[in-house]
Amino acid sequence: MAVRLLISVLIISLFSFTYGSDPDPLQDFCVAVKDDEAKVFVNGKICKDPNMVSADDFFFPGLNMPGNTSNPLGSKVTPVNVNQLPGLNTLGISLVRIDYAPYGLNPPHTHPRATEVLVVVEGTLFVGFVTSNPADPNVKNKLFTKTLYPGDVFVFPEGLIHFQFNVGKTDAVVFAGLSSQNPGVITIANAVFGSDPPINLDILTKAFQVDANVIKYLQAQFWWNID
Repeated sequence: MAVRLLISVLIISLFSFTYGSDPDPLQDFCVAVKDDEAKVFVNGKICKDPNMVSADDFFFPGLNMPGNTSNPLGSKVTPVNVNQLPGLNTLGISLVRIDYAPYGLNPPHTHPRATEVLVVVEGTLFVGFVTSNPADPNVKNKLFTKTLYPGDVFVFPEGLIHFQFNVGKTDAVVFAGLSSQNPGVITIANAVFGSDPPINLDILTKAFQVDANVIKYLQAQFWWNID
Protein backbone atom coordinates (compact mmCIF):
# COMPACT_ATOMS: atom_id res chain seq x y z
CA MET A 1 0.00 0.00 0.00
CA ALA A 2 2.81 2.39 0.92
CA VAL A 3 4.60 1.59 -2.36
CA ARG A 4 1.46 2.34 -4.41
CA LEU A 5 1.03 5.63 -2.57
CA LEU A 6 4.66 6.56 -3.23
CA ILE A 7 4.28 5.73 -6.94
CA SER A 8 1.12 7.83 -7.15
CA VAL A 9 2.88 10.81 -5.54
CA LEU A 10 5.82 10.46 -7.95
CA ILE A 11 3.51 10.35 -10.98
CA ILE A 12 1.63 13.46 -9.81
CA SER A 13 4.95 15.22 -9.17
CA LEU A 14 6.23 14.38 -12.66
CA PHE A 15 3.10 15.77 -14.27
CA SER A 16 3.36 18.89 -12.09
CA PHE A 17 6.87 19.69 -13.28
CA THR A 18 6.48 18.91 -16.99
CA TYR A 19 4.04 21.68 -17.87
CA GLY A 20 4.90 23.88 -20.84
CA SER A 21 3.03 26.45 -22.92
CA ASP A 22 4.06 24.99 -26.28
CA PRO A 23 5.27 21.46 -27.10
CA ASP A 24 9.01 20.98 -27.50
CA PRO A 25 10.21 20.18 -31.04
CA LEU A 26 11.28 16.62 -31.77
CA GLN A 27 13.18 17.53 -34.94
CA ASP A 28 15.27 20.44 -36.24
CA PHE A 29 12.19 22.29 -37.48
CA CYS A 30 8.52 21.81 -38.36
CA VAL A 31 7.57 24.54 -40.83
CA ALA A 32 3.83 25.10 -40.58
CA VAL A 33 1.42 24.26 -43.35
CA LYS A 34 -1.32 26.89 -43.82
CA ASP A 35 -4.62 25.87 -42.24
CA ASP A 36 -6.51 26.05 -45.54
CA GLU A 37 -3.96 23.69 -47.12
CA ALA A 38 -3.92 21.14 -44.29
CA LYS A 39 -5.78 17.87 -44.67
CA VAL A 40 -5.90 17.22 -40.92
CA PHE A 41 -6.23 19.44 -37.86
CA VAL A 42 -3.93 19.09 -34.86
CA ASN A 43 -3.12 21.02 -31.68
CA GLY A 44 -0.89 23.48 -33.49
CA LYS A 45 0.05 23.10 -37.15
CA ILE A 46 1.23 20.13 -39.17
CA CYS A 47 4.71 20.06 -40.68
CA LYS A 48 5.67 20.92 -44.21
CA ASP A 49 7.66 18.28 -46.09
CA PRO A 50 11.30 19.06 -45.06
CA ASN A 51 12.38 18.62 -48.68
CA MET A 52 10.05 21.51 -49.62
CA VAL A 53 11.32 23.89 -46.93
CA SER A 54 13.30 26.98 -47.95
CA ALA A 55 14.94 29.92 -46.19
CA ASP A 56 11.83 31.99 -46.88
CA ASP A 57 9.90 29.80 -44.40
CA PHE A 58 12.09 31.30 -41.64
CA PHE A 59 11.94 34.90 -42.90
CA PHE A 60 9.59 37.84 -42.28
CA PRO A 61 10.35 41.27 -43.81
CA GLY A 62 9.22 44.78 -43.01
CA LEU A 63 9.12 45.00 -39.22
CA ASN A 64 10.97 48.32 -39.58
CA MET A 65 7.85 49.84 -41.16
CA PRO A 66 5.48 51.79 -38.83
CA GLY A 67 2.00 50.38 -38.33
CA ASN A 68 -1.06 52.43 -39.28
CA THR A 69 -2.40 53.99 -36.06
CA SER A 70 -5.29 55.89 -37.68
CA ASN A 71 -8.00 53.98 -35.84
CA PRO A 72 -10.16 54.70 -32.75
CA LEU A 73 -7.51 53.29 -30.38
CA GLY A 74 -4.54 55.04 -31.95
CA SER A 75 -2.41 51.88 -31.94
CA LYS A 76 -1.40 49.10 -34.30
CA VAL A 77 -0.05 45.66 -33.44
CA THR A 78 2.04 43.97 -36.12
CA PRO A 79 2.36 40.30 -35.11
CA VAL A 80 5.03 37.86 -36.18
CA ASN A 81 3.71 34.52 -34.99
CA VAL A 82 3.36 31.15 -36.68
CA ASN A 83 0.59 32.51 -38.93
CA GLN A 84 2.99 35.04 -40.46
CA LEU A 85 6.26 33.10 -40.07
CA PRO A 86 5.69 29.36 -40.59
CA GLY A 87 9.20 28.46 -39.38
CA LEU A 88 8.16 29.38 -35.82
CA ASN A 89 6.04 26.23 -35.61
CA THR A 90 6.98 24.18 -32.47
CA LEU A 91 9.62 26.72 -31.42
CA GLY A 92 7.52 28.30 -28.67
CA ILE A 93 8.27 31.97 -29.41
CA SER A 94 6.82 34.88 -31.37
CA LEU A 95 7.22 38.63 -31.73
CA VAL A 96 5.15 41.79 -32.16
CA ARG A 97 5.79 45.40 -33.05
CA ILE A 98 3.34 47.89 -31.57
CA ASP A 99 2.99 51.48 -32.78
CA TYR A 100 1.12 54.15 -30.83
CA ALA A 101 -0.04 57.58 -31.92
CA PRO A 102 0.12 60.28 -29.24
CA TYR A 103 -2.22 59.10 -26.46
CA GLY A 104 -2.74 55.84 -28.35
CA LEU A 105 -3.88 52.82 -26.36
CA ASN A 106 -3.31 49.10 -26.58
CA PRO A 107 -6.45 48.32 -24.55
CA PRO A 108 -6.80 45.80 -21.70
CA HIS A 109 -6.29 42.32 -23.12
CA THR A 110 -4.76 38.94 -22.32
CA HIS A 111 -2.57 36.41 -24.08
CA PRO A 112 -3.99 33.08 -22.89
CA ARG A 113 -0.93 31.10 -23.95
CA ALA A 114 2.07 33.38 -23.42
CA THR A 115 4.12 35.61 -21.18
CA GLU A 116 5.10 38.88 -22.89
CA VAL A 117 8.33 40.83 -22.42
CA LEU A 118 8.24 44.34 -23.92
CA VAL A 119 11.01 46.83 -24.71
CA VAL A 120 10.37 50.49 -25.52
CA VAL A 121 12.20 51.84 -28.57
CA GLU A 122 10.58 55.27 -28.84
CA GLY A 123 8.20 57.33 -26.71
CA THR A 124 6.82 57.19 -23.19
CA LEU A 125 4.36 54.50 -22.17
CA PHE A 126 2.24 53.93 -19.08
CA VAL A 127 1.82 50.16 -18.76
CA GLY A 128 0.26 47.80 -16.27
CA PHE A 129 -1.26 44.43 -15.49
CA VAL A 130 -3.81 43.12 -13.00
CA THR A 131 -3.38 39.98 -10.91
CA SER A 132 -5.81 37.07 -10.96
CA ASN A 133 -8.51 36.80 -8.27
CA PRO A 134 -7.01 36.57 -4.76
CA ALA A 135 -7.82 33.59 -2.54
CA ASP A 136 -9.36 36.00 -0.02
CA PRO A 137 -12.64 37.33 -1.52
CA ASN A 138 -12.26 40.51 0.56
CA VAL A 139 -9.00 41.41 -1.22
CA LYS A 140 -9.11 43.17 -4.58
CA ASN A 141 -7.11 42.23 -7.66
CA LYS A 142 -3.81 44.12 -7.52
CA LEU A 143 -2.74 46.52 -10.27
CA PHE A 144 0.96 46.92 -11.11
CA THR A 145 1.87 49.95 -13.24
CA LYS A 146 5.03 51.64 -14.50
CA THR A 147 5.97 54.51 -16.80
CA LEU A 148 8.48 53.35 -19.40
CA TYR A 149 11.02 55.22 -21.50
CA PRO A 150 13.24 54.16 -24.43
CA GLY A 151 15.37 51.19 -23.42
CA ASP A 152 13.07 50.15 -20.56
CA VAL A 153 11.79 46.57 -20.36
CA PHE A 154 8.59 45.30 -18.71
CA VAL A 155 7.10 41.82 -18.45
CA PHE A 156 3.43 40.81 -18.46
CA PRO A 157 2.85 37.36 -16.90
CA GLU A 158 1.00 34.75 -18.93
CA GLY A 159 -2.78 35.11 -19.09
CA LEU A 160 -3.05 38.29 -17.00
CA ILE A 161 -4.97 41.36 -18.20
CA HIS A 162 -2.57 44.12 -19.26
CA PHE A 163 -2.42 47.35 -21.28
CA GLN A 164 -0.11 50.05 -22.69
CA PHE A 165 -0.96 53.75 -23.05
CA ASN A 166 1.16 56.35 -24.84
CA VAL A 167 1.27 59.26 -22.40
CA GLY A 168 3.63 61.29 -24.58
CA LYS A 169 2.95 63.88 -27.25
CA THR A 170 4.94 61.97 -29.88
CA ASP A 171 4.61 58.54 -31.48
CA ALA A 172 5.79 55.51 -29.51
CA VAL A 173 7.17 52.17 -30.69
CA VAL A 174 7.80 48.93 -28.81
CA PHE A 175 8.86 45.40 -29.66
CA ALA A 176 7.73 42.46 -27.56
CA GLY A 177 8.60 38.78 -27.40
CA LEU A 178 6.04 36.16 -26.41
CA SER A 179 6.57 32.64 -25.10
CA SER A 180 4.33 30.91 -27.62
CA GLN A 181 4.30 30.43 -31.38
CA ASN A 182 0.62 31.43 -31.25
CA PRO A 183 -0.04 33.39 -28.04
CA GLY A 184 -3.62 34.40 -28.85
CA VAL A 185 -5.26 37.68 -27.86
CA ILE A 186 -8.49 38.34 -25.96
CA THR A 187 -9.43 42.03 -26.05
CA ILE A 188 -11.58 42.37 -22.93
CA ALA A 189 -14.11 45.01 -24.05
CA ASN A 190 -14.55 43.41 -27.45
CA ALA A 191 -15.02 39.92 -26.03
CA VAL A 192 -17.54 41.01 -23.38
CA PHE A 193 -19.57 43.63 -25.27
CA GLY A 194 -18.87 42.84 -28.93
CA SER A 195 -19.31 39.06 -29.15
CA ASP A 196 -21.46 37.47 -31.87
CA PRO A 197 -24.08 36.60 -30.82
CA PRO A 198 -24.13 39.07 -27.89
CA ILE A 199 -23.89 37.82 -24.33
CA ASN A 200 -27.35 37.77 -22.73
CA LEU A 201 -28.35 41.17 -21.31
CA ASP A 202 -29.42 39.66 -17.97
CA ILE A 203 -25.99 38.10 -17.53
CA LEU A 204 -24.10 41.34 -18.16
CA THR A 205 -26.36 43.57 -16.07
CA LYS A 206 -25.93 41.21 -13.12
CA ALA A 207 -22.19 40.77 -13.71
CA PHE A 208 -21.47 44.52 -13.92
CA GLN A 209 -24.22 45.62 -11.53
CA VAL A 210 -25.45 48.37 -13.87
CA ASP A 211 -28.70 49.31 -15.57
CA ALA A 212 -29.63 47.41 -18.73
CA ASN A 213 -29.46 50.63 -20.76
CA VAL A 214 -25.77 50.92 -19.94
CA ILE A 215 -25.13 47.42 -21.27
CA LYS A 216 -27.22 48.12 -24.38
CA TYR A 217 -25.18 51.27 -25.02
CA LEU A 218 -21.90 49.39 -24.66
CA GLN A 219 -23.04 46.54 -26.90
CA ALA A 220 -24.06 49.06 -29.57
CA GLN A 221 -20.52 50.46 -29.84
CA PHE A 222 -18.01 49.37 -32.44
CA TRP A 223 -15.33 47.56 -30.49
CA TRP A 224 -12.00 47.76 -32.25
CA ASN A 225 -10.16 44.46 -31.96
CA ILE A 226 -6.38 44.46 -31.67
CA ASP A 227 -4.37 41.75 -33.46
